Amino acid sequence: MPLLSAFDSLPGRLDGSLLRAGDDGFDAARRPWNLSIDQLPAAVSAPAGLDDLRLILAAAREAGTPLAVQPSGHGASGDLSGAVIVRTAAFDRLEIDHDAGVVVVGSGVRWGAVVDALEGSGWAAPAGTSPVVSVAGYTLGGGHSWFSRTAGLGSDNLRAAWVLRPDGTHERIDDGSDPEAMWALRGAGGVVGIVTALEIDLVRAPAQWGAALTFDAADTAAVIRAVRDLAAVAPATLNVFVNSMRMPDVPMLPEAIRGKSFLTVQALSADGAADALLDGVRRSGAVQRETTGPTSLAALAAASGEPTEPTAGRGASVALDRLDDATIEALAEFRQAPEQAPIVGIDLRMLGGALDAPRRSGFASLASASWLLHALVPDFPGAPTGPGDASIVGLVDLLAPAVADRTVPTFLTPGQTLERCATESDLDRLRAVRASADPDAVLHEGRLPR
Repeated sequence: MPLLSAFDSLPGRLDGSLLRAGDDGFDAARRPWNLSIDQLPAAVSAPAGLDDLRLILAAAREAGTPLAVQPSGHGASGDLSGAVIVRTAAFDRLEIDHDAGVVVVGSGVRWGAVVDALEGSGWAAPAGTSPVVSVAGYTLGGGHSWFSRTAGLGSDNLRAAWVLRPDGTHERIDDGSDPEAMWALRGAGGVVGIVTALEIDLVRAPAQWGAALTFDAADTAAVIRAVRDLAAVAPATLNVFVNSMRMPDVPMLPEAIRGKSFLTVQALSADGAADALLDGVRRSGAVQRETTGPTSLAALAAASGEPTEPTAGRGASVALDRLDDATIEALAEFRQAPEQAPIVGIDLRMLGGALDAPRRSGFASLASASWLLHALVPDFPGAPTGPGDASIVGLVDLLAPAVADRTVPTFLTPGQTLERCATESDLDRLRAVRASADPDAVLHEGRLPR
């Protein structure tokens, strides 16, 4: 049955909304977080609750068109032609059990709400760096956080999920009731159904301590070597990011950073001050600015500079199995080259710790990797895209010899599939789980082509 016919009666039956091509507001509703991606769905739905979601599911089954769940628009990877996008903002359940160290969160909730609710409690969320990313999208895609060395991937902290199955059944599942579905949910997204809520472990962190050391870009190689050496002795309670910024000389930026380059090492300890561990990093270059002291995820989010509104950009993300001197020197030289200026930011994250020994069985894993790297090329209005594309290709080629066997799904770029995140046996297992849960392909294939 054509989509129009199957969905024609829904607007009058839904408490939420359904917008189709040509409706007022449709173009705004279909946009993903990354405005460089042009999604072309047949409709966008925003169910007000479970009853609405069941009606939308039934219409999709009748029409033979797939549902693509995008809570906040992050992680979009394709145009979704002919699909129906489902936005889950109305699923806003948020319940914290401070005694058990567990949070139950609806699939429309963003990490900022959880982080704010935990402020001062002694608990932390296994949250990403951006407060506007949805908990569900992040957790179901693996998710690397400030506490990943301490508590593992976001998906490793998933205890249970409430799922609307493709057949219309809604239930809470966990490792005892459906271990195969839980394995898939820990990193492979909603391949078994539409997740309406999640039960997630919190991280015990009563004494969060942070440090930020900023260096001149000329010290890039020496500082990264020092951070690499720190990784060999750092306890799992210490989490370290390195951020290289090369700001463009454009009038929209403040004078203090316009056209400037610098490198910042950020550390977060889950159990109090770890200043002495950073001495080697501190001595590796001339520190231009240093901040240390008690902190929190809310403070880190406020200072992160992460965009709070949709933006346009491209980039590259890779997991590395090593960071040897040759790779560091090549990366520093690449970073200084004038033709590589389109890459504004390169983010390098220390792995290991709890990531090497996941507590729960899941599709997503960074156990075979030592570092996670992401590079960003913003799209400025009117600027050509060719130089940025060339820089991305150059960076990926440079890093190719050190690339790990697999990365985490939340760090895939548009067009990449889950083949980059798993072994062949894991992919076979995942396809079998999906075939059993969704034999009629009611759910969009996402990053796992059918």
